[in-house]
Amino acid sequence: MFEQFGFEDTTARQASVILALLLGLGFGFLAERTKFCFRRAIVGEDRKSAAGVWFMALAVALIGTQAAVSLGYISFDAHRFMTESLPVLAIVLGGLAFGAGMVLTRGCVSRLSVLGASGNLRALTVLMVFAVVAHATLKGVLAPLRTALADVTVSLGETTSLAALPGGALVWTGLLAAAALAFALRSGNRVTTLVMAALIGLLVPAAWVGTGFVLYDDFDPIALESLSFTAPMTETLFWTVASTAIEPGFGVGLLGGVFAGALIAALLFGSFRWQSFSSPRETGRYISGAALMGVGGVLAGGCTVGAGLAGVPTLSIAAILALASIAVGALVMNALLSGQRQGASSSDAGQTTPAVLPAE
Repeated sequence: MFEQFGFEDTTARQASVILALLLGLGFGFLAERTKFCFRRAIVGEDRKSAAGVWFMALAVALIGTQAAVSLGYISFDAHRFMTESLPVLAIVLGGLAFGAGMVLTRGCVSRLSVLGASGNLRALTVLMVFAVVAHATLKGVLAPLRTALADVTVSLGETTSLAALPGGALVWTGLLAAAALAFALRSGNRVTTLVMAALIGLLVPAAWVGTGFVLYDDFDPIALESLSFTAPMTETLFWTVASTAIEPGFGVGLLGGVFAGALIAALLFGSFRWQSFSSPRETGRYISGAALMGVGGVLAGGCTVGAGLAGVPTLSIAAILALASIAVGALVMNALLSGQRQGASSSDAGQTTPAVLPAE
């Protein structure tokens, strides 16, 4: 469709950067206002309201994405989420590692991107380590580990998505969206918060349709993409150090938009404030979590946004497995940390309350 616009000096790839920038601006602004974060939805102190925000976004993303598929605008038949040979070991181990890492860093990558733009130096440190480790896992010294784990596969045949199961895409989309909506509406969130969460979800099909239909060019095709943070982080890292040799892509525009949108929201609403590490031990914990997320995000095929918010609406079995593994990893790590805090508290007679954790 892109060639019908008649642009002579702009390629589809260049236009995708502009699209990603606009989508990122919207995500960054809305995510800062709603505190959108999968970690908070799983193990946060306010998990019920946080889960309500996340599930509202997921419900809208599900409905919008599958509506676009049914109308013929996009197709996921050749997408990496629909591989017949499911790299089950890589996805499960990667998801567990990512989930554990986001508990150690007190935020998923999308949330840390928003916090980094709001003055949180802990988040910026985590993002830099995450990007380096993810790139090393994708194309560097850790790539052999990735390929070895990816070789352990399970054949799914034609059942690569829920759409291949009895009932088809319509039934499964309806069931998942209805369950997500029911939880969101009972989460106790204000209407304005749920509306903003719905707008976050709407960005997912907007990106799918934008890259897979509006900007599709027969002569210079671009990848079908939506919101994600693992691949964009590695792409942005590489572009930052070699921008004179390569052109920016969708991921660079997306991250730039997220940082700009979150910064605007933080400045407008007075939530911008500088924050940093309080001790070497805390620094080590956050860096360890960043490394786990870097490896895990690549192995699992995405983060809580790439494989979760954008991946689950494709009805992909791989994406659903990745998100479930991330959730389990977060619960296990949170249980381990809680046990350590309780043990430290009981062994120190002079300590009456557990140590305060840094703000998210």
